[in-house]
Amino acid sequence: MLRPVKKSEKQLKKQKSKSSDYKADQITVLEGLEPVRKRPGMYIGSTGLSGLHHMIWEVVDNGIDEAMAGFATEISVTLLADGSVSISDDGRGIPVDIHKQYKVSALELALTKLHAGSKFGGGGYKVSGGLHGVGVSVVNALSEYLKAEVKRDGKLWMQEYERGKPKKKVKAIGPARDTGTIITFKPDQKIFDVSEFNWQTILDHLRQQAYLNKAVKIKIFDERVRGKAKSYEFYFEGGVKSYVKHLNSNNEVKHNNVFYVDKEITPSRNGVVEKDEASAEIKKENKYDSVVVEIALQYVDDYRESVFSFANNIWNPEGGMHIVGFRTALTRTLNNYARKNNILKDKDVNLSGEDVREGLTAVIAVRVMNPQFEGQTKAKLGNPEVRTAVDAVFGEYFAIFLEENPRDGEAIISKALLSAQARRAAKQARETVLRKGALDGFALPGKLADCSAKDPANSELYIVEGDSAGGSAKQGRDRETQAILPLRGKILNVERARLDKMLANNEVKSLIIALGTSIGEDFDIEKLRYGRVIIMTDADVDGAHIRTLLLTLFYRYFPEIIRQGHLYIAQPPLYSLKKGSVMKYVYTDEEKEKVLLELSQETRNKKQETKDDKNIEIESEEIGVGEKISGINIQRYKGLGEMNPDQLWDTTMNPENRILLRVSIKDVERADETFDILMGSDVAPRKKFIQTHAKYVKNLDV
Repeated sequence: MLRPVKKSEKQLKKQKSKSSDYKADQITVLEGLEPVRKRPGMYIGSTGLSGLHHMIWEVVDNGIDEAMAGFATEISVTLLADGSVSISDDGRGIPVDIHKQYKVSALELALTKLHAGSKFGGGGYKVSGGLHGVGVSVVNALSEYLKAEVKRDGKLWMQEYERGKPKKKVKAIGPARDTGTIITFKPDQKIFDVSEFNWQTILDHLRQQAYLNKAVKIKIFDERVRGKAKSYEFYFEGGVKSYVKHLNSNNEVKHNNVFYVDKEITPSRNGVVEKDEASAEIKKENKYDSVVVEIALQYVDDYRESVFSFANNIWNPEGGMHIVGFRTALTRTLNNYARKNNILKDKDVNLSGEDVREGLTAVIAVRVMNPQFEGQTKAKLGNPEVRTAVDAVFGEYFAIFLEENPRDGEAIISKALLSAQARRAAKQARETVLRKGALDGFALPGKLADCSAKDPANSELYIVEGDSAGGSAKQGRDRETQAILPLRGKILNVERARLDKMLANNEVKSLIIALGTSIGEDFDIEKLRYGRVIIMTDADVDGAHIRTLLLTLFYRYFPEIIRQGHLYIAQPPLYSLKKGSVMKYVYTDEEKEKVLLELSQETRNKKQETKDDKNIEIESEEIGVGEKISGINIQRYKGLGEMNPDQLWDTTMNPENRILLRVSIKDVERADETFDILMGSDVAPRKKFIQTHAKYVKNLDV
């Protein structure tokens, strides 16, 4: 039983004194768009690059909603020279008539009130992506200037704003033939940390939106540099079928025909699905709203699954009910097909979900009237009716596809059977490598110099290239919190290897055991032994290659370590600059030139102090691995092993001085594509990639 705590008289007096200071006038009420300007991160995620681009996505989403409702066919985005953006669509145009309750134009209401829009049951949209209703008003609040132009009712209407506040009332400024909306805004530099939009980021996002909205034309124009204007246009009749072809453009496909279905269906609460509402005998109250299911898939000669799920054009990185329904139907349908065609004969053996998903590329897009997303980020879809709808539609039409395309069906089943065989071999290898007790302290790899701290939050693992660098790192480290695992040579390229072959590689095996998480279906992020896993390689071509191989391993087999922010890349210095007793470390060639200039200027100033008016000539002479410039010794570090333990500690391992880059996955599609190109078996795309990006490479050692 909990008893009330009896406070002393002194405590009561202190509490009363504090209470008397806390009055009604200390309660702040933020009106209109003030909350957005006060806490922008709550609405657009951040005030960095992602938040800046989110401003464009919010306005584009309005045009996409018009397209999903069947009223728009074209959206244009133009980056202007003054840093502003103009976004137009040929939809119905935002209403401009006076709202009965608020006595202002509906246009002004949409641009100045949070949660004002036709996505909350007003009948404006059947399905919509932006259900929070804060999109265009948030953009207005975070723009130093915004102009809204609406073509509607034969007139062109216009209203201008400064930081969310209207300058004048909505008025007609001329005639207009068609309909549509144009929003031009300039992000407020008092809010954002950055000001320049990234062309490639915009292209990637709008390309994806064009795939998800077939037959909608999306145009992008860049007019920021005079005389160098550029443009792009996306238009895909095939919808997500075209998306799958794009995703597989750098892969060897296992079958020619891409499966595709696009159907609207009405699930019911008792699990029955109605295809024809007119003939439905189920009572209206027993029905969910209809769900549009669009799915495309194709298998490739690969060992991983690449599935992207969307609800109302919003990417759901954590999946949800549409993924559950899809996976259930996929496993069931392929097992039924294999048994029907006597490919699977043992009644007690089935293809597992893991077997049928190996090498699968799929896009699942659903449209729901009232989507239930988990969290503000909309990472996961929770509607139970979506699971039923996807299971029913995909299961039926995929079975038809397999019957009508027997060669494709045979290729898919053969791929799954090979996966099952490899899975059994990998399981045996995994059980051998990661047997019970293998992760205990005594079973850790001998080359691992572990730290004494047992709490993962206070420990970190350095994955170091080579025994020489490993020796320096072991001597220079903080033994309490820093563990060192040296790797010999280049590890296996896991992009081209199955799990069983991977586990036979000693270096990979040592790393897996050191991490403690296991791998594959046994992976458990809770068992990660280190809060930070740090890749530390030489600053040369070989070091970059080893770092890429390790990143491939983590991305393909330990993605959760990356997603939860545990993977880092150490930044060792490229040069040391020593002048007398002063030693400075620099990390880029640009930084080297800057420091050299500063040190040379110090020399000039000292010469001036001694009234030596002679011109100072900077001479350079080779002194082994470095060079000497006007008394400054320049040392180029090509390997971590060239550093003394204390130097490695001071520059790369000391938490007070070091620079660590946290590895993150911002664009899964682009990351997948890049790893396919750089680490896959097809040479042509890799050669093209190198030729395209070679001119941007810095600090290249050949």
